[in-house]
Amino acid sequence: MNKYSINYANKIQSLIKKIIKEESNKISIAANIIKDSYLKGGQLYVFGTGHSHMMAEESFHRAGGFAAACPILDTNIDFSKGAEKATKLERTPNIAKKVLEKYKIRQKDVMIIFSNSGVNHVPVEAAMIAKQKKIKTISILSYKYAKVAPLSKLNKRLFQITDMFIDNKIPIGDSLSKINNITVGPASTIIGSFILNTILVELAGKVKNIKPFPFYISSNMPNANSNNNILIKKYKKLNKHL
Repeated sequence: MNKYSINYANKIQSLIKKIIKEESNKISIAANIIKDSYLKGGQLYVFGTGHSHMMAEESFHRAGGFAAACPILDTNIDFSKGAEKATKLERTPNIAKKVLEKYKIRQKDVMIIFSNSGVNHVPVEAAMIAKQKKIKTISILSYKYAKVAPLSKLNKRLFQITDMFIDNKIPIGDSLSKINNITVGPASTIIGSFILNTILVELAGKVKNIKPFPFYISSNMPNANSNNNILIKKYKKLNKHL
């Protein structure tokens, strides 16, 4: 590794340490919100556009993952139909409405919304729709970035709408290492995944005595099928992606 990659690795580690130090209480609160929803038969929905779309997929049907997590997926807001189109659409009115209409999200459910800048139209619109339906919302964003990024026509920042937010501590612009006057090495995917999975591990500790324990085992491990099939059967009617 050269000095640039070492610098990047060190900055990622520093961000994680800062999150552990400053956001632990919020992570615990988020886990409690999801636990309360789960005990009422609720489901966790995870939403993001652009690269934040990966956080929805990260939450879903994976080894060690929470079985009651449902990703909100749409090829118009990932990069399946091209980056230019996705970038334009995440700033377009009524896209969130059309995407969310494909899911039967209920008042007892919870929605986590990822948006590093915290200002793009679609995630903000999604939060506003959830609030109107009295669905609990949690946003994961860069507070520093969201305070200065230009607002959409909705004239709102994501952290102003959701019931709570967790600050990912990422600097303005996302990337961390400066080379040739350009900052490279984005952080939001690594840090977003860390925050998401830390919330879910915290949740696992809070529901450890509940049966069936709502977490998947890797399909390559012993007893995986018997464990996972019970969970899939339980959530198949709720989760359109199972």
